[in-house]
Amino acid sequence: MRYSKKLLPTHKEDPADAEAISHKLMVRAGMVRQLAAGLYIHLPLGLRSLEKVNRIIREEMNAIGGQEITMPVLHPAEVWQQSGRWYDIGDEMFRLKDRNQRDMVLGMTHEEIIAWLAAREVRSYRDLPQIWYQIQTKLRDEARPKSGVLRTREFLMKDSYTLDLDAAGLDQSYQLHYEAYVKVFRRCGLKFYIVESDPGMMGGAGAHEFMAPSEAGEDEVALCEKCGYAANVELAQSNPPAPEFPSWKLEEVATPDSRTIEEVCSYLGVSPKLTIKSLLLMADDKPVMALVRGDQQLHEKKFRSLVGEFRPAHREEVKEFTGVEAGFLGPARLFPKQPIPVIADTSLREGVFVAGANREGYHLRGVVPGEHFSARFADIHLAMSGDACPQCQGPLKVEKTIEIGNIFKLGTKYSIPLKAMYLDRQGQERPIVMGSYGIGPARIIAAAVEQNHDKDGIIFNLSIAPFEVHLLPVNLKQGTVGEEAERLYQGLSLAGVEPLFDDREEAPGVKFKDADLLGAPLRLTLSAKTLREKAAEVKVRRSGEVRMVPLDEAVSWVKNWIEDQKKK
Repeated sequence: MRYSKKLLPTHKEDPADAEAISHKLMVRAGMVRQLAAGLYIHLPLGLRSLEKVNRIIREEMNAIGGQEITMPVLHPAEVWQQSGRWYDIGDEMFRLKDRNQRDMVLGMTHEEIIAWLAAREVRSYRDLPQIWYQIQTKLRDEARPKSGVLRTREFLMKDSYTLDLDAAGLDQSYQLHYEAYVKVFRRCGLKFYIVESDPGMMGGAGAHEFMAPSEAGEDEVALCEKCGYAANVELAQSNPPAPEFPSWKLEEVATPDSRTIEEVCSYLGVSPKLTIKSLLLMADDKPVMALVRGDQQLHEKKFRSLVGEFRPAHREEVKEFTGVEAGFLGPARLFPKQPIPVIADTSLREGVFVAGANREGYHLRGVVPGEHFSARFADIHLAMSGDACPQCQGPLKVEKTIEIGNIFKLGTKYSIPLKAMYLDRQGQERPIVMGSYGIGPARIIAAAVEQNHDKDGIIFNLSIAPFEVHLLPVNLKQGTVGEEAERLYQGLSLAGVEPLFDDREEAPGVKFKDADLLGAPLRLTLSAKTLREKAAEVKVRRSGEVRMVPLDEAVSWVKNWIEDQKKK
């Protein structure tokens, strides 16, 4: 491809609203442009990379027996109402009415549509198993779209669905996808973790996420290098290290103007690990108290699984239900108007702590769980770096990540309400057992940029690079530079190499900066100086290695280098 004929608008400066490295570099490299919040145009360079990712995905999906289909983006509301998700999903779903005032949905996923299709196409156990997949546009009304293509309202997704006879068949289909996803992400050159995850709105019996480590990520995973334990923090368990407990006796101590854990610890000179954070929450309009150690945070999803939906109590509600001013609430010596359930984190089973005294301006020092208050104990804390692994007690680290793929065991969550059934060998009707599997192609590119860049720009992995070679002639009209560059461009193209021929009459410095920004794996430079040596200068973008290659060997050298990289 000739640079002068390509829509390739590069920028020197970062976009003002960009925070993520991938957002900055993909805009500067002319890969994407923002139409509106969460809506992006993929320009030719970005589309070339996206198509390479899609090709890798298709190859691996086809290898496990996947059959590609395409489904509408616009769905009738009835199928979502049958599954119940019309009522369960909130503002994230785009809803509209057609000209006949029928409710419609812009699809954020396609489980319902697959179940609808299976109900009409699958009749017998002989028709199963099946793997159907598509690479299709999805729409989700993100409340805070940000970080470029990482969090958008319209996005491309590969979603596949498995249809099986039973749970054992689903296990096999799940494992096929697990292994296929590993191959996809490795071929794309990504570092990634596979972690246990919460099925969330998808439902079902189990799920895993594929997470690419990056500071731009909004997810966090807890990892143990000792035994390999890995889980999204939404699901992760951990054992916070226990402090050395002092030999306090129960006594009331004055803590004037000290309401927060930080203020109490500063006033009393104690560690947050020796305090109890008492949180009054409202679940189903009834009060419930959650207790976590002062150095920890309440894990909302874990707590929600115990009490259902909840919210923090307002200050006036704290006073109404407990008779205590907010900031001085504690589990000991509490005499509410009506009994309040207390759920305490497992890290509070043993020890001696400081907690609110249920009297304004005072706290209790020497509170012993089980002796001074009773509670139901459960794991309700958020895993943090430095906690002990729940499996081997090794140290955990918590790392920010980008979710690049997920796999779900749906079971019969969608097949039963949408009547996706089959007849077994005995002629009995059974529900199809389903699985759902997603990959975000644009997220793969963004994660690759996050993990592979330097101060000068992107460093593309060969498999997803828009171009394999950046051919850069310096001073095209000087001597035979232009002529030799044209010859080399034609030779590379005929050899099956994908070159970007920078045929612009720009200053050498501009060309070199653009080459580093665009990040092609190889750069071939031709100049009057290199031609005097009858050679081309080759630079490997990732390592910075530079060498001179004889001009008549340049095409074969590049071809061999590419083949060697593909083998690796």
